[in-house]
Amino acid sequence: MTPEEYHQLKAFARIDGALMALLWVGCFYCYIHGMENVMLSMLSMILLIITPFYAARRLRHFRDYAREGVITFGRGYAYVILVFFYGGLLFALAQYIYFAYMDKGFLLGKFTEMVSTPESVAWLHANGLEGVMKDSLSTMAEMRPIDYSLNMLTLNIIAGFIVGLPIAALMKQRVVKKV
Repeated sequence: MTPEEYHQLKAFARIDGALMALLWVGCFYCYIHGMENVMLSMLSMILLIITPFYAARRLRHFRDYAREGVITFGRGYAYVILVFFYGGLLFALAQYIYFAYMDKGFLLGKFTEMVSTPESVAWLHANGLEGVMKDSLSTMAEMRPIDYSLNMLTLNIIAGFIVGLPIAALMKQRVVKKV
């Protein structure tokens, strides 16, 4: 790969990463507000499931328009990893802003409320998980906004490495299709 091709790959990946971050921010927004609205909770899950299909679509766009229909597995894999990396960075920044300035204990309060219902208490007691849940909630209460953001950044980068394999394998194309 020439330096020009590498710069082109990074430039397209940055743009698509920013678009993916917008998708994830929408998913996160629906998740947070889905605590009180079932439809938004379902929309959050749909947006999360769409992520790999979106990445594949953007890789196909990169392959067809920037690479003139030809892309190797390695270049496609690198592209997907970079898209997840750049998207993860922007999403981590958005999450940091949310947890540092907007959340004010809302998410932790909702989790505490959910595990405090009679059904949850009975289930936790039946499975001997009361202590585990109490420890988990106290750990969440001690986490700083940067901890949440870095955790999600790590998960997004790992997801890029995993999801990138089948996406790159499906989108590789060595010969331009004649129309």
